[in-house]
Amino acid sequence: MAGSPYASALGRLKPDFASFLPKETYPTLLATKDVGELAKALEATVYAADVAAERATRQGGQLVEAAVNRKLVQRNRRAYEATPFAGRLVVGAYLSRWDIQNVELILASKAQNRPLSETETEIVSSRDIPAGLYAGVMTLDDIRAVLAQPTVEATVSALAKFGYGTTILPYLETFQRTHDIFPIFHALDVQYFQDVRAAARFFQGDEWVVRLFLGSEIDQRNVLLLLKGKARGIPLDDVLGRWIDGGTLPAGPVADLYSARTVPELVERLAARSPSLAEGNAEFAESESLTGYESALLRDRVVAELKRMRTYPLSLGVVFAYLLLAETERSDLRRIAFGHAYHLPNDRIEPLLVSPRL
Repeated sequence: MAGSPYASALGRLKPDFASFLPKETYPTLLATKDVGELAKALEATVYAADVAAERATRQGGQLVEAAVNRKLVQRNRRAYEATPFAGRLVVGAYLSRWDIQNVELILASKAQNRPLSETETEIVSSRDIPAGLYAGVMTLDDIRAVLAQPTVEATVSALAKFGYGTTILPYLETFQRTHDIFPIFHALDVQYFQDVRAAARFFQGDEWVVRLFLGSEIDQRNVLLLLKGKARGIPLDDVLGRWIDGGTLPAGPVADLYSARTVPELVERLAARSPSLAEGNAEFAESESLTGYESALLRDRVVAELKRMRTYPLSLGVVFAYLLLAETERSDLRRIAFGHAYHLPNDRIEPLLVSPRL
């Protein structure tokens, strides 16, 4: 393996692994009294330049959101540029997830008539470069042009020229009739996973690590779908209609799992797939929130995937380990910011964080 092209990727990314926030930083961030103080605390970390770049035009939650997204885009760029040519197809396809997320955010904002300024803040970009630029086809100007469309229908028409029309248009009539945006989101997600799994072919024999990585994300989504469906009383057929194929949990056994009478009973049946899942029972019992389950699923997945990918450092695994850590840190910082914004006590926020437990 000495001649592996990923030796260069490992060498380029290894110093950047040290830039992720250490575990000791999170108690300090949690101890901040509000989102404004959280932004100030981030100025003492690797996020200093990102906060400074956004402070002139934003404050509070919008400032933290923009700064955190900016850092994510920078890290995505480093990962893509460090990837050898043979792996760029799959890494590029994976990074197109941020184009998909931005498209879904824009469509949701149009469906809910949210203010343009509020939506723009949540777009995953560095305000100079959108996160999916290296993989997707939408520049920041393109995103702004789509954002400026007045309705969902006009937005869909604007998105058609970027290749999303084939995926979205078959569901537009259903949206106009029901005002349910979820079928469009589901179609976009299904297309995304099909594309990225197709890109993860076996060029050198090590892409199987990435295929397992993608499969575990699909499993996480599907398990959360089961929990949401049970919590909201959604019929089994509707749950299966929202299923995404490609994980290790096939749709076949779902009927038996879903026959559980309550969410905690369903959690018990799923325990073998996610050992920490039951940790979300307390949060659910107190507020009927699924956030604890979502955090437990993510934590189990991150721990398992990092362990597997670190076993194969001279492979695409090193790039995806870096990307996974970047996404997890973003998720944790956003959880702290949202927790402060909704005045949640620290003992409610802290158990939901993943990075301090890695």
